[in-house]
Amino acid sequence: MELAWYALLGLFFASYLVLGGYDYGVGLLLARGADPTRRRALLNAVGPFFLGNEVWLVAAVGILFGAFPVLEGELLSGFYPAVVGALFGVITVTAGVQLRSRPAGPRARTGWDRVVVAGSVLAALGWGALLGGLLQGVPLHADGHVAGVTHLLTPFAAAAGLAVVALVAVHGATFLTLRLPATEAEGVGRLARRLVPVALAAVGAATALGLLSDRVRATAQQPVAAVLLPVVLVAALLVARAALIRRRPGLAFAATGAALALPVALVGAALWPYALVSTVDAGSSLTVADAAASGPTLRLLGWLTVPLLPALLGFQAMCWWVFRGRTDGRAPVYW
Repeated sequence: MELAWYALLGLFFASYLVLGGYDYGVGLLLARGADPTRRRALLNAVGPFFLGNEVWLVAAVGILFGAFPVLEGELLSGFYPAVVGALFGVITVTAGVQLRSRPAGPRARTGWDRVVVAGSVLAALGWGALLGGLLQGVPLHADGHVAGVTHLLTPFAAAAGLAVVALVAVHGATFLTLRLPATEAEGVGRLARRLVPVALAAVGAATALGLLSDRVRATAQQPVAAVLLPVVLVAALLVARAALIRRRPGLAFAATGAALALPVALVGAALWPYALVSTVDAGSSLTVADAAASGPTLRLLGWLTVPLLPALLGFQAMCWWVFRGRTDGRAPVYW
């Protein structure tokens, strides 16, 4: 039962990264749109989805708190800067998008757009650093607590954060090839193709640093998965670039989405059967079974989750169906 809940936690967080990832990717692209009309067009493309996409994060946090209370406590304390930075970025993006049209002046609106850009960077960087930090292990002591947060200040954690920023950027640009009018989609498609090599370089740098890091090699409990999944991630990016060249945005978007989900799968598979691997005392490492709540608690959560999951999936499907196709500038928006 613990494995099922651990897989569900990974599925929800990966879904959040895939869906919220294009929100933050579009937010990053606001930095290069000097024309206010174009910046509004980018936000119109993502507008119907961004609040619904964040529901997956809320659901993932709910599973973490309910099904893995021990893991939740150590994640919040041991990865405090990354988690707080990411959550601050999520809140900043939401506030910036919804408040940008409240002021009448263009200067204030431009200022809010910069807030959205900064929040997008923080969110992607924070989640990437969290995943990188998990892969390199934590100073978990025999008392069951992580000591300090300096273990996050490593080249690998920084490289992992930057890699997620690059993946988010290419995912957002690919999303816009599906949503913007055909006349504008061609230009953003060229941008997406140029961003793929950047993402490949960022992923390659993070992978190389991981292979050279004694901590990462010692933390990986399943070395085959730790090597194979980055290769699959690179393959997904190459598929995305080929699909963009052939003007198949749907396939490209699916490939960049897979590339954003794979880091979560990498962490879960490489660390199994552990949730947290101690770098100071191997016997203090936290297994998934030890991190999980009791059996009766997990069964009760199961009865609560069973009806919610179809509702969440149904809402997401309905949202995509209603707002399918390209934007035409006629949809009423308040941002």
